[in-house]
Amino acid sequence: MKSAPEQSYEKHLQLYPIHHFVLAPLSIITFIGTLVYTVSSSIKGDLNFTVIALLALSSMSVLLGFLARRSGLIVQDRVIRAEEQFRHYLLTNKPLDARLSLAQIIALRFASDEEFPALAAKAADKGMLPKEIKKDIRTWRADTHRV
Repeated sequence: MKSAPEQSYEKHLQLYPIHHFVLAPLSIITFIGTLVYTVSSSIKGDLNFTVIALLALSSMSVLLGFLARRSGLIVQDRVIRAEEQFRHYLLTNKPLDARLSLAQIIALRFASDEEFPALAAKAADKGMLPKEIKKDIRTWRADTHRV
């Protein structure tokens, strides 16, 4: 079995190839082409139901693709929040600081168990940005299950 590459701040972003390199570009290209065709048809006085239907369908494909992706990310963020709250409780017998934003909690998921409680406290006290939290992590805990 192939092991996942080691993650770090520089290498933690993940792309989903079928979405990022196939579906999203194709739907955007189709939308742009349909928009150009609609404008061209309108200028020629040849605008009809079929042209408008194609524009509507291509618009829906772009919106549907982004909404589906966004919905998965929202659910995933909620799961990460629950996991990190539980992990903090297991490590400290205390809930996570209520001052932590969802974005901060999501950034904290990369911290090892050894540094997680102290980094969570520091992030809450100093109001650290997620980017700052990630840069402050010394022992990176990989997350290879992103949507």
